[in-house]
Amino acid sequence: MDNLQVHIVISEELYTKNPESSELGKKIVSRSIEMIDELGFEAFTFKKLGQSIGSNESSIYRYFESKHMLLVYLICWYWSWIEYKLVFATNNIPSKKDKLKAAIEILTRKVDVDNSFSYIDEIILNRIIIAESSKAYHTKDIDTENEKGYYQVYKRVVQRVSNMVADINPSFEYPNMLISTVIEGAHQQRYFSKHLPSLTDVKKGKDAIIKFYTDLVFKVIN
Repeated sequence: MDNLQVHIVISEELYTKNPESSELGKKIVSRSIEMIDELGFEAFTFKKLGQSIGSNESSIYRYFESKHMLLVYLICWYWSWIEYKLVFATNNIPSKKDKLKAAIEILTRKVDVDNSFSYIDEIILNRIIIAESSKAYHTKDIDTENEKGYYQVYKRVVQRVSNMVADINPSFEYPNMLISTVIEGAHQQRYFSKHLPSLTDVKKGKDAIIKFYTDLVFKVIN
């Protein structure tokens, strides 16, 4: 998969100028991921980003109108990437149960760098998704942004896996609730395992998170 040339398409609503259209734009995205991870979203500013990449703050605003929109862009990119991984991994699996197991693993496993995208570190971006993504949609503007489709890709990922649940058990009443809980819960467990280990049962050398959520899903839907 690393040898494939993959292009992730992001809605034009999320940027003023497509960052993939120039080396500066790619540098803005790449360094912003590193700085949000290093500083936290609250302390991260376009002024600091500009100083770090040796560019004017105004040049960053030519790509993104605010750091909030940059965060939404990163979230959308991440879930578009996860969707591509889901489609690639499950497309040719004939067994409905095996397909759902593969999907749950992708949603809950530790992230590896994908060499298809040289300017984005998916491991660091995953840490941002876990620690910072709720700050994008826990705002007063969430309903307006949702209507504009800002979170469409994340919802599409949930729906894609929810459909796999429905294929196994059409009478199960809560597929969307289940899958969104799996995603958010797995992220929380990753965070707890690093920062609050007494709140989880993760053991070094074993990925208990994948097993826990796989067992949970199949016990709930059967």
